[in-house]
Amino acid sequence: LADGFIWGRGALDDKFNLNVQLEAIERLLKSGYKPKRTLYIGSGHDEEVGGTGAQAIAARLAQRGVRLEFVLDEGMAVVQGMMPGTSKPVALIGLAEKGSVTVEIAVRSPGGHSSMPPTQTAAGILAAALVRLEQHQMPARLSGAPRLMFEHLAPEMPFGLRLVLTNLWLLEPVLRWQLAQKPSTHAMLRTTTAITMLEGGPKENVLPQRARAVVNFRILPGDTVASVVEHVRKTVADDRVDVQIAGSAGVEPSATSSAESPAFLRIAQSIRQSFPDALVAPSLMIGASDARNYAAVADNAYRFMPILLLPDDLARFHGTDERIAIADYARVVAFYEHFIRQNDEAR
Repeated sequence: LADGFIWGRGALDDKFNLNVQLEAIERLLKSGYKPKRTLYIGSGHDEEVGGTGAQAIAARLAQRGVRLEFVLDEGMAVVQGMMPGTSKPVALIGLAEKGSVTVEIAVRSPGGHSSMPPTQTAAGILAAALVRLEQHQMPARLSGAPRLMFEHLAPEMPFGLRLVLTNLWLLEPVLRWQLAQKPSTHAMLRTTTAITMLEGGPKENVLPQRARAVVNFRILPGDTVASVVEHVRKTVADDRVDVQIAGSAGVEPSATSSAESPAFLRIAQSIRQSFPDALVAPSLMIGASDARNYAAVADNAYRFMPILLLPDDLARFHGTDERIAIADYARVVAFYEHFIRQNDEAR
């Protein structure tokens, strides 16, 4: 604790969420509160590296025959200064999350000395394939949760942007072009292509016998792991290039939860209780969470953290000077207290 903040790894992602949920429940119990409904807290230990904890919890719930009305997990937040067209805080509730698959692209050749190179080396063939992948990405579209987000926010936008958002049947290409200018909003429009690893020859005068790249795709709902791999093979279009899924089989995009369910409306109401000035809208989470692992026991899973984030805060996730203001921490505790009571009253 220093300077009005709680500092340390996990202060934003995501130890604070575990702490505030437990603190909210302790406060409720100390006040004599007795829940009418069963509330489960599922705290997985390895969300960052696969979510086997959440998978085990969900499997046990299914074994017991438990059917959850909804799941509320970490994810989106209340952001300010990041949404074009408004200076107000915007609370984004994730209805869905993207899937992912990592593809290995490799080229083999006889190798040899660099003084006698062929017309194309393994590295050159690989480089050309990667250029084609970046130049011909998977199609962009504004659908599902991102489209719902803009439809919810449209009435609060300035006239010019409101005109676009209320006439997407005609002006969607204009909005897509604007969103494509920033990586954070571009990711809402398509399955993204990210070349993340490269390997080649061992020495400056040795032709590589094998050149290899790793490409990570974050899959938009509506696309699939299979359609991504097919896209890679068709785009590379070179028999000398081997395309394989690397590591695990990949993760399909989640289903899209309802933005009209009683649970969504209760989340929105609790947000307005804690953030009276905030606009509330559904959204797409471009990262991953444990929520996807509960699909077998809940039709609706929502991804939201009741914290206010400013542009400078984004670099703090998994980064330097991770922190949360003590006042914000207390507000999050109050959010969960209110939300738990609200769900009991809706029984």
